[in-house]
Amino acid sequence: MERVPQEAGAAEAQGAVAGRRRQFAVGGAVLVVVAVLVVVAVLAYWLGSSGGNGEEAAPVPSATPTPSATLTVSEVFKKVGPSVAVIQAGKSFGTGVIAAEDGTILTAHHVVRGAEDVSVTFADGTKAKAVVTSSNPKRDVATLKPAELPEIVVPATLGGAVSVGAPVVAIGNPLGLTYSVSTGVVSGLNRTAEDGDLSGLIQFDASVNPGSSGGPLLDARGLVIGIVVSIADPGGDEAFAGIAFAVPIGAALGGGDGDGPPGDGPQI
Repeated sequence: MERVPQEAGAAEAQGAVAGRRRQFAVGGAVLVVVAVLVVVAVLAYWLGSSGGNGEEAAPVPSATPTPSATLTVSEVFKKVGPSVAVIQAGKSFGTGVIAAEDGTILTAHHVVRGAEDVSVTFADGTKAKAVVTSSNPKRDVATLKPAELPEIVVPATLGGAVSVGAPVVAIGNPLGLTYSVSTGVVSGLNRTAEDGDLSGLIQFDASVNPGSSGGPLLDARGLVIGIVVSIADPGGDEAFAGIAFAVPIGAALGGGDGDGPPGDGPQI
């Protein structure tokens, strides 16, 4: 029988040991990598779920409606209707809108012009006498102070940008039909009434008629952008012809007492 030299056997044994060492080294490296990945994954999960401080993560707030959100016509009426008042000055009727927490009402000057007896009826049915606290015939605006307020006073939100083509809503008491709502668009800006006494007006086509004057012109967010003051009346019969005007709210708020004759054109 042929013998294997001892030197050859020793060499083979050493090679086998070296091979096993290499396998162990590779296997150990793989285990280290896997362990690191597991630790990283656990850390990432823990940090993501607890914010890294051991406490529960704060809930992410959901989106809520903002004043800039566009409302439906029904929502506009629901929002602003409680701010609208019916005004009776002598035998004439008009509209007003609560403009402050103290119940001050903004209306058109010609609605209360020369009237000795002015009363208001609020949306909840509360009736009260009122006095004219300021008036500006040049802008056709006036403010009233009622002697009694409703249990809950709901001032309208005044202001808002105006642009041609934007939708508008008018709330008023046309022909004595209280709390009527009509819709339309801004037809033009910086208009002058037919008689020339009122300028810088908003032109709109929402239907208004006698009794609507002094009421709010609203944008799609329910903001008061103007006070309704007049209509175009080519037929001379005070009938709505699709053209109406409102004093921009900025101009309406800009005046205290004024002088000069009020407009003699067709006013509502």
